[in-house]
Amino acid sequence: MNWWQRLKKNPLARFGAVLLLVFYLAVIAADFVAPYDPYESQPNGSLLPPTPIYLHNAQGQFIGPHIYPTTQGKTDLETGNRELIVDRQNPAWFRLFTRGSSYRLFRLNLPLPPTFEEVEIFSGIPSNLHLFGTTGEARFNLLGTDEQGRDQFSRLLHGGRISLSIGLVGIAISFPLGMIVGGISGYFGGWTDSVVMRLVEVLMTIPSLYLLVALAAVLPPGLSSAQRFLLIVLITSFVGWAGLARVIRGQVLSIKEREFVQAAKAMGGNSLYIILRHVLPQTATYIIISATLAVPGFIVAESVLSLIGLGIQQPDPSWGNMLSLATNASILVLQPWLIWPPALLIILTVLAFNLLGDGLRDTLDPRSLRR
Repeated sequence: MNWWQRLKKNPLARFGAVLLLVFYLAVIAADFVAPYDPYESQPNGSLLPPTPIYLHNAQGQFIGPHIYPTTQGKTDLETGNRELIVDRQNPAWFRLFTRGSSYRLFRLNLPLPPTFEEVEIFSGIPSNLHLFGTTGEARFNLLGTDEQGRDQFSRLLHGGRISLSIGLVGIAISFPLGMIVGGISGYFGGWTDSVVMRLVEVLMTIPSLYLLVALAAVLPPGLSSAQRFLLIVLITSFVGWAGLARVIRGQVLSIKEREFVQAAKAMGGNSLYIILRHVLPQTATYIIISATLAVPGFIVAESVLSLIGLGIQQPDPSWGNMLSLATNASILVLQPWLIWPPALLIILTVLAFNLLGDGLRDTLDPRSLRR
């Protein structure tokens, strides 16, 4: 039985993988899945609760799924409750695959060093088709609207592009660095090992969260969210490779004494070639498992920075800055639909990565196969 078959037999790992697949597909196609532009405000639609779908009209007749135009009325200054004005004379029909605002599906812009200016990698596919919407003037706000009258569900999907991609980009930067530094340190030993490990130990003593806060606070205020996103990834990657390098170094110390490495040396193989071709591939099991378990750390770091106002800034959405509304007690009490969706998505994403990582560990670890 190969590793893939064993992984499929693990229900928790399968659940985590399916959940992550759904999340990543949704955010990649966010322009199509989201019914509205995440930056567009709804007139008189501030802090609306999730829109209910009706099947019967006021007379009790079944007319199919529909909604009514809803706006906010006056606010009770004593309780904070706001009156909802529902126009039941103008129903709007709820439909799948409706036409709406125009967008470019799969459009890709990246901020590239050294200026971090955004460069268009792919212009996208022009379209105005959305997964669901309404045929009338009423708006279907699946998760309500925020204080600016913007659709919460649309902002969650577009914000997920940042929150879900930061972990993948982070390990793509930090893990190769940790593997190479740890491999060189363990393979050569001696003074090289001593110098590199002292540097690693210094980096490991730095409190990563405080370093992130300090470095994020000195970023220039005029940066766009894409530029800030890239710099946050670089910062988190810089402080995230030291622990991996130390573990890889310990594994390489034992691997370099094996027969196939000694044979490669005897045949005159270049040291760097031996490290990359023969030594580091032997650590692939640990790397795969560790990478899966490290992604949640990057996601949480971005969420914390955005939560305290040092990450992705409004009006650009991310799960962290959407969760920052939790610092407002009145929002927690009166508009809880603004808090629980981003919090739940962060929890589910971290849980899914951990379940998948545990499943990979049980599948790929030779010690678990003997049990």
